[in-house]
Amino acid sequence: MDDSPDIIGDEPDVDPDTPSAAELEEAGQESMFSSPPTSAAPATAAGVVPAQPYRVLARKYRPQTFSQLIGQDAMVQTLGNAIKRDRLAHAFLMTGVRGVGKTSTARLIAKALNCVGADGQGGPTIDPCGQCEPCLAIAEGRHIDVIEMDAASHTGVDDVREIIEAVRYAAVSARYKIYIIDEVHMLSRNAFNALLKTLEEPPPHVKFLFATTEVDKLPVTVLSRCQRFDLRRLSPELLAQNFAMICRAEGVEAEPEALAMIAAAAEGSARDGQSILDQAIAHADLGGEGTVTAAQVQDMLGLADKSAQRGLFAAMLAGDGAALIDMVDRQFALGVEPLALLRGAMELAHRIAVAQLGRTAADAVSAEERAALEGWAQRLTPAQVHRLWQLLLKGYDEVRGAPDPLMAAKMALLRVLHAAEMPDPGMLARKLDDLVANGVVVGAAPASAPAAAPAARAESVWSALIEQVDQSGQLRLAQVMRDWVRVIELKGEELLYALAPGYAGDPTPELRDALLRATGQRWQVTRGEGEGQPTLRELAEAAKQAERAALMQHPLVEAAFAAFPDAQIIEETPDARIAQGGNKWSR
Repeated sequence: MDDSPDIIGDEPDVDPDTPSAAELEEAGQESMFSSPPTSAAPATAAGVVPAQPYRVLARKYRPQTFSQLIGQDAMVQTLGNAIKRDRLAHAFLMTGVRGVGKTSTARLIAKALNCVGADGQGGPTIDPCGQCEPCLAIAEGRHIDVIEMDAASHTGVDDVREIIEAVRYAAVSARYKIYIIDEVHMLSRNAFNALLKTLEEPPPHVKFLFATTEVDKLPVTVLSRCQRFDLRRLSPELLAQNFAMICRAEGVEAEPEALAMIAAAAEGSARDGQSILDQAIAHADLGGEGTVTAAQVQDMLGLADKSAQRGLFAAMLAGDGAALIDMVDRQFALGVEPLALLRGAMELAHRIAVAQLGRTAADAVSAEERAALEGWAQRLTPAQVHRLWQLLLKGYDEVRGAPDPLMAAKMALLRVLHAAEMPDPGMLARKLDDLVANGVVVGAAPASAPAAAPAARAESVWSALIEQVDQSGQLRLAQVMRDWVRVIELKGEELLYALAPGYAGDPTPELRDALLRATGQRWQVTRGEGEGQPTLRELAEAAKQAERAALMQHPLVEAAFAAFPDAQIIEETPDARIAQGGNKWSR
């Protein structure tokens, strides 16, 4: 396959006198990018031939063969093998975003199935000749056996009923009668149901070709009856090559950076990109050199200048707030939207992360940009790049919903600037782990230790008693003692207790029996009045909250939350840490 363009349109674009691909190749020309000669127009009374109307690039450079269909190699190979082995499905479904070749593919399949060759003796082929009557008629949209229908304007059962009635009759002059239904997802539910039987078992001379941008809206019953092809988005590199060849064919000079901008703005769609290229050529100063420059494309599309993006990013990393604000104001005065500024910074952060993986920033459009990306990739750590990305992404969301986008963009970029001076979160976490391990962060203050000593001893005795009940096999009673019993007084074999709110019933007889079985001694168990000491469960929760409060007040943690307001502290048990192979913060 070559790098010829793939554009989708709704009208035929081949003139009757257009030379074939073979004729152009003999003349040493590329059939895709040689402007086809117009057919002879009748002369007026004054002998003047009227000028032919201009055809936009999206129609002029529509692919006429599968070899000119770019970016869909897998689909072309599958179709070629199916035709070669006579394993053709009766229904094909082409899906994908706009402008990737769905309708063009449907027309090419129609030509491939009905081509008879230049000598009129050929059969179905993946390389239709483009010279026989079926090929020419299909390309011009006048073949009686190739019916195109726009489902957006023919959505009802009556429209489908016409198809059902017509499929019974053989093709008039072609090998197959072909129905091309564009945007098939627009058919009504009843129309789909009416088509199902015919779609499942059509006559052997009928083929259905469906195209849609929203395949999820198709009923499963329709999907199961079609051979599906998911057409891919076209990469910016492939689109840029496509546009460069078109510019050469049109006799227009274009800067590589300008074509790269257009390819990025196309978002994977050849038709969108060629429409933008058409506009850029018209926007260029054709009275002078007629060159499509990056500056012109930037001005036309309202994009941020690449060098200005790099300057803003460098000021952000250097901590130069004044220069950062000046650059934002300058770009805004030139018409660059605040969202575009954030998006440009995010793109640089992403490309730095990719360059750190060894991709060497080879896709840079200039040597200056490549040098800047590689320098940042070496100077920044991966953790810093990911932190930049998260901060920029949060800022982008804020700018998109802010009442004053410019003000929000400035504040978001300043937040990134100040956060760049703070320690790495992983390093903060390791310091916190060290502080906890060394006893710096504790759940209770040392001054309260003497007063808490008697309560701690009573808690220890009660905890040991619960452990005895648990070891005796009375797990439920041990859990009740741990979660619900508040000790008022515990001495000898006497227990005076209260219950925590929420427990239904009186467990006194059960507690008495449980203590007898666990200790071998008869206990005097009495339910009294008052609060009593907190249960072991309540003590554990209080200690946990106190430890968390002390942790949150630590300067390092306060600094971390100031930099990352949406951060969360995730608790991790030693067992879980061992299972994960060590401290997750140290990775």
